Amino acid sequence: MSDDKKPAGQDERTSQDDVAFIQALAELLNRNELTELSVKREYSENDRLTVSLSKQGKQVIQAVAAPAFAAAAPAAVAAAPAAAPAASEDPASLPGIVTSPMVGTAYLAAEPGAAPFVAIGKQVKEGETLLIVEAMKTMNHIPSPRSGTVKRILVDDGSPVEFGAPLMVVE
Repeated sequence: MSDDKKPAGQDERTSQDDVAFIQALAELLNRNELTELSVKREYSENDRLTVSLSKQGKQVIQAVAAPAFAAAAPAAVAAAPAAAPAASEDPASLPGIVTSPMVGTAYLAAEPGAAPFVAIGKQVKEGETLLIVEAMKTMNHIPSPRSGTVKRILVDDGSPVEFGAPLMVVE
């Protein structure tokens, strides 16, 4: 049987199905010692689920589920296993947040294998490069908006970022 046609009664999926799928992905992430996993499932033209998981150390630090139907979104994200407590606070509300000025890919170093521009605890000056966001094959240096100390780095090297996404905290 092809994936396009499902037997009657199997067209509908529930938020519990999405939660079980996300939990299985988190287990796969841990079992295979992966640091990042993204999956997009398309059930129909108006029904899809996009899940991105990433972790630092032994804990899943980000679990984002974006189903096409809104009813499953809160349940799917809330039930993500092993989410770090800090992940529940909104990074955009933190003082000293530095956000992405564009959609692109974040790079913490000038080139693969090079030392990162900054690390947690590093003192930076206003205008100093914190990271690069690549957009349309152009490398855009993201400067520190203020002098201070890098308190948190909220993106992984090579991860996609959206406009306004929190990147770092500099206080």
